[in-house]
Amino acid sequence: MQGIAQFFKDGGSLMYVNLVVAVFAAALIAERLYMLGIRYRIDEKRFLGQIEKLVNAGNIEKAVKLCTSEATALLPQVVRAGLMNARLGAAAVTAAIDESMAEVMPLITRRVGLLWGIANIATLIGLIGTIFGLIDSFAAQALASPEQKAALLTRGIAHAMNNTAFGLSIAVSCIIFHMVLSSLTKSTVESMEFGAVRTVNILAKRFVKPAGSVSAGGATGAPAAGA
Repeated sequence: MQGIAQFFKDGGSLMYVNLVVAVFAAALIAERLYMLGIRYRIDEKRFLGQIEKLVNAGNIEKAVKLCTSEATALLPQVVRAGLMNARLGAAAVTAAIDESMAEVMPLITRRVGLLWGIANIATLIGLIGTIFGLIDSFAAQALASPEQKAALLTRGIAHAMNNTAFGLSIAVSCIIFHMVLSSLTKSTVESMEFGAVRTVNILAKRFVKPAGSVSAGGATGAPAAGA
């Protein structure tokens, strides 16, 4: 702990500015990892298999309740939108699912792009601290007495290098986690798209009339009048 305290002390006030940036980045990363890795995720194959069984059995209401019970995940919200419009036809199902997808997609992609901006800000703050440290070093050579030059030069170099190291450490960490979160975002979006298409297909198999059928009251395959 003393080494960390000395590291920040030698780096000057801008080290604490970058510390605030680092805390903000850590909070953002933790929130996105939790949401994308835990809260929004669901075993889509298991879930959609249960939905298919219920739909094939004609139990749409129970399928809707199953979606409601999994409300923390995003896919059940999209599936529920399709189920609620199942008896209105394929066009209504597709429109409802598209609307629900448009609603949940921003929840998946939000704030991940901020990590690039935070990485740049941390680098620039570290660079400013580095420049201040170099200014102190040059001032020591120009103005200080001979017995003070060595101490002031060492302090200026420490100021510069500590800011550089801290700023770059934050930037590299943000870039690494941006890659991780981008991968999680992509897999979540692909899961949602697969679930949406699968839902449309499940409902189509159940509710779309086969070729040759006629509206209610008629008979499938009945001969035309006057034949």
